[in-house]
Amino acid sequence: MAVVIAAARFWRQSRILGQAALLLLRRPGARGLAISHPHGQQEQFSSLDDKPQFPGASAEFIDKLEFIQPNVISGIPIYRVMDRQGQIINPSEDPHLPKEKVLKFYKSMTLLNTMDRILYESQRQGRISFYMTNYGEEGTHVGSAAALDNTDLVFGQYREAAVGAAYAAKRANANRVVICYFGEGAASEGDAHAGFNFAATLECPIIFFCRNNGYAISTPTSEQYRGDGIAARGPGYGILSIRVDGNDVFAVYNATKEARRRAVAENQPFLIEAMTYRIGHHSTSDDSSAYRSVDEVNYWDKQDHPISRLRHYLLSRGWWDEEQEKAWRKQSRKKVMEAFEQAERKPKPNPNLLFSDVYQEMPSQLRKQQESLARHLQTYGEHYPLEHFDK
Repeated sequence: MAVVIAAARFWRQSRILGQAALLLLRRPGARGLAISHPHGQQEQFSSLDDKPQFPGASAEFIDKLEFIQPNVISGIPIYRVMDRQGQIINPSEDPHLPKEKVLKFYKSMTLLNTMDRILYESQRQGRISFYMTNYGEEGTHVGSAAALDNTDLVFGQYREAAVGAAYAAKRANANRVVICYFGEGAASEGDAHAGFNFAATLECPIIFFCRNNGYAISTPTSEQYRGDGIAARGPGYGILSIRVDGNDVFAVYNATKEARRRAVAENQPFLIEAMTYRIGHHSTSDDSSAYRSVDEVNYWDKQDHPISRLRHYLLSRGWWDEEQEKAWRKQSRKKVMEAFEQAERKPKPNPNLLFSDVYQEMPSQLRKQQESLARHLQTYGEHYPLEHFDK
């Protein structure tokens, strides 16, 4: 009996809902719905309504089965300002930077190169434990950093955290941008995709700066992705994107400067893919000769190096000469060696900083680890060079 009563109630409710739906459909001006009539007839849509109304995409209907090809376009072009001989290709794209600023670009790039050589050798001597060089990528670093404001935030990794910082800057109306650097290998990680999507949907003032240097440690781009690089992913997330010649410091500067201006003014993310080449090993733990040829590396080192390109530009304008080059190389090496020797004389940081420099209030699990280390050092401290550390 109870089942019969329940069925009767359901039938009455369904009938009421059906009548309400008919009343809704019969309202004047109701659009996007087909009205049922007797004898199976159906009211025709107008040409305006005969378009996709799905909320998840903006597109047109087609009547032919066809899958979208991954190479639907020939490839996103690479923006550049200078050719490999340091000549400006299109005068309207010349940033017209003053001599002092261009010289600062050059000296910063060559100083970084000198630091790489000294610290790489120092690791081999056992004076430091680990190092990652910048050989061949100096243009991406200097060109992008020069286009930023002193109040902007720089994230070397952690895509999602960078988006959070950008969203906070937007909420605070801070008039600043967040720039996040990462490689093409890191773009395969899940947090990169989550970061892209959050940045687009939350309309965050952030620049995603991808250094596509050809290798993710030992994995070449041919094994890293099948699509058209990283810039091609931006439109899929609704992000304005550009691909630039990362060995052209002016192209990197122009792209980053414009992306920064618009990101702050319009509260939207930008993706820059800087095409370059990692001439050095991935780190002091890597031997790249195991997965690439010496000829390949020499080509980029000798034929398309960002420092050589900018040097050609300076020489052609009479802003630099060979005597200045020799003097600066000597001076830059001296600066790096003095700073390195000064750092070596300083005690190493107190081991407790491993636990105290992240959270404002130390979590219980970190406190337990700190106590465990203290007990370990109390028992086995004689086996560690504790005299080299701050007390």
